[in-house]
Amino acid sequence: MGDGGSDTGEDPMLDSLICVAGSSIKKSGFIASHSTDERERRVIFVNAGGEELRRQGHSEIEVEADRFFQGGDVLRTDEEVADGGDLPSIYQSARYGNFCYEFRDLPPGDYSVDLHFAEIVYTNGPRGMRVFNVFIQDEKAVSELDVYSIVGANRALQVMNIPVSAGKDGVVSVNFQGVVGSPTVSGICIKQGAPELQLVSSGRDGKSLLCDNCFAPVKLTAAENKAARMSFTAKYEREIRELKAQCQMKQDECYEAWMSLTAANQELEKVRAELDVKFFQNFTLGQAMEKETEKMAKISSKYEHDRRLWVAAIDELERKMKAIKSEHSQLSFEAHQCANSIPGLNQMVTAVQSLVGQYDDLKMKFNEEQERRKKLYNQLLESKGNIRVFCRCRPLNMEEASSRPQTVVEFTDAKDGDLGVLMNGSNKKIYKFDRVYTPKDDQCDVFEDASPVATSVLDGYNVCIFAYGQTGTGKTFTMEGTEQNRGVNYRTLELLFKIAEDRKKTISYDISVSVLEVYNEQVRDLLASSPPMVVRLEIKQVSEGVNHVPGVVDMKVENVDEVWNILQTGSNARAVGSNNVNGHSSRSHCMICTVVRAKNLVTGECTRSKLWLVDLAGSERLAKTDVQGERLKEAQSINKSLSALGDVISALATKSSHIPYRNSKLTHLLQDSLGGDSKTLMFVQISPSEHDLGETVSSLNFATRVRGVELGPAKKQSDTTEIQKLKLMLPFCLCQLKCKDDTIRKLEENVQALEGKTKSKEQFSKSQQDKIIDLENQVELKAELCGHLEKRLSQVYEKMQRKEEACYSFQQKVISFIMKISELHNPISLSARSFEG
Repeated sequence: MGDGGSDTGEDPMLDSLICVAGSSIKKSGFIASHSTDERERRVIFVNAGGEELRRQGHSEIEVEADRFFQGGDVLRTDEEVADGGDLPSIYQSARYGNFCYEFRDLPPGDYSVDLHFAEIVYTNGPRGMRVFNVFIQDEKAVSELDVYSIVGANRALQVMNIPVSAGKDGVVSVNFQGVVGSPTVSGICIKQGAPELQLVSSGRDGKSLLCDNCFAPVKLTAAENKAARMSFTAKYEREIRELKAQCQMKQDECYEAWMSLTAANQELEKVRAELDVKFFQNFTLGQAMEKETEKMAKISSKYEHDRRLWVAAIDELERKMKAIKSEHSQLSFEAHQCANSIPGLNQMVTAVQSLVGQYDDLKMKFNEEQERRKKLYNQLLESKGNIRVFCRCRPLNMEEASSRPQTVVEFTDAKDGDLGVLMNGSNKKIYKFDRVYTPKDDQCDVFEDASPVATSVLDGYNVCIFAYGQTGTGKTFTMEGTEQNRGVNYRTLELLFKIAEDRKKTISYDISVSVLEVYNEQVRDLLASSPPMVVRLEIKQVSEGVNHVPGVVDMKVENVDEVWNILQTGSNARAVGSNNVNGHSSRSHCMICTVVRAKNLVTGECTRSKLWLVDLAGSERLAKTDVQGERLKEAQSINKSLSALGDVISALATKSSHIPYRNSKLTHLLQDSLGGDSKTLMFVQISPSEHDLGETVSSLNFATRVRGVELGPAKKQSDTTEIQKLKLMLPFCLCQLKCKDDTIRKLEENVQALEGKTKSKEQFSKSQQDKIIDLENQVELKAELCGHLEKRLSQVYEKMQRKEEACYSFQQKVISFIMKISELHNPISLSARSFEG
């Protein structure tokens, strides 16, 4: 555009690029003109690839954001563009690729176009990487323009005063076509009125058109401009072809030289990288050798020190051995004299040994009877079918600890299964359970007591383990745990796989897992691919007392990793919500059903058993949670199902003829695991805080009722008459054992008086001999170890020498290669300089 500049190109090479008479090339950026006429001539000024620009001052400039384009992409740079004139920022963005511009709704008439360029991509060259043509109104205006070869990288360039005419359609099109690479443009300015003819050879200086009479500059019309343009085109066609051939040849030479230099640089970088690796390896080996040397020195000094100690110890032991041998001889002589002096000693020793044998036999029988009695007692408890109840108390949380509330739970007799609860300050009530866990007990302690019940599912028993308590007492933590501290669910299934692996030679097991939840008295499958609320599941009775849920996803599992993924999937899909008691409360009963199909490979017996792992929802009162709307409906459904569970427990406790399993989906699902030959374990979760005393007492009372239930096995029963017989025999056996113990004790005292000294001396002598042998063996081992270390040290020295020789030869190769690269680089530099010249 160059309204105020004069650095137009006078190089014939630049003139050959211009295909339109009157146009010129300027090697600098846009300079604003202070002329009012010049500002009024500007019709459109577009910032190609950039945003709207506005400059205030002596000459106001408005540059529109990029529009009127079709196709292409945007380039931007943060580097400063030299010679950018008054608007250097328009040269920091550009549109490139396959694109064109169409300026519409222009009044018919003559216009002039200014194009602004800058090379902001190929900043390191070489020339010829981007060459393109410019067509205005489908006529070539600029031929094979290479911005980098004219001004270099990050420098502004203008092609000014390209005449153009707008027809009746009011459209001016500017099209860019690439010759080599993609074309690019930074700005387009359209000015009203045809430009003055700048380069006509009929003037005195060969660059202006003058009047024949007065020698004043003459303005040409558009038709005359077109004719002059054609004459310029014919004049420079031949020169363009010649220059194009020369340029192509130089470009080929430069490209080949550039590629050779690039390949040589890459090879040099590779060699340098390998040299760095070798240097690092050498350095590492040196450090390792130093460490080994220090280690060897320490071992040698320690060996020498130990050797001196061992020599002194051996001398001392030899001296003591001589003294012991002499004393042993003296004692043997005295023992023989004593034996000869007492008649009938051999008969007495034989009788004592016989009595000792009888004592050992009776003691073994007594231990067997005790084990049998304990086993029969456990079988008696199992025959009653009592539901085992474990109580676990959570620790105070951070909010409770900060307010310092009174703890209402005492664990003085927790080891005996007794739990104390402070009622109204001073009164204390004792609850009795099968196991009581303090807040300090971890997940391992809980599972250790629960594992015998859980693993009986592999023996063909139906098992149910469920956690009960108010919201926020740790039910989900006990059952599920975390990935770092797993709960009962994961640990149970992990133990099942371990036992199944141990028994695989005699019994084959197929284990499958399904995850359900009872939400608002609806059974939902947490492993289903569709949302749980879409599929409606119903409970069907397969046979008497056996229920099934058709359509539920039953995943067969082979290892604990698959189990963890299934448990996580089910836990993530479970319904949770927030209330006054817990910010992340479980709003449903989560039920994990593990079905075990077993086949005895020896007898052919087949069994199918279930293991239910149930995390019940919170059992708090509605007044305490203060919920409304959907949360109120959830709480009512939870309390309804828990009340139904209480009704079932009451009916089982009173041995009613009708058990109301069908009053709730929860109890209906657990029908085959809450009665008959099933085994049931309940975790009652409580809070130690006095704010939760009411809920804690309610949970403990319910757990006490549950503990009193006797399920009564339907298939297996144990006869208790044998236990009564054993109880009657026990006092007689104890009396006999006591008499035998007294007799044996008297005989042992007589024998010990004669053989005590001899036996102790013999044992001491033997122990000293064993120590001497051990010390001799240790000395031999240390000597062998030192020999191995010396041999290894010599190997390390040899290896280091080989590494240093290899590193030295590699350095020589690198030096020769660098010399070759420098020899190759010199002719490439000379060729590049000749090309630029």
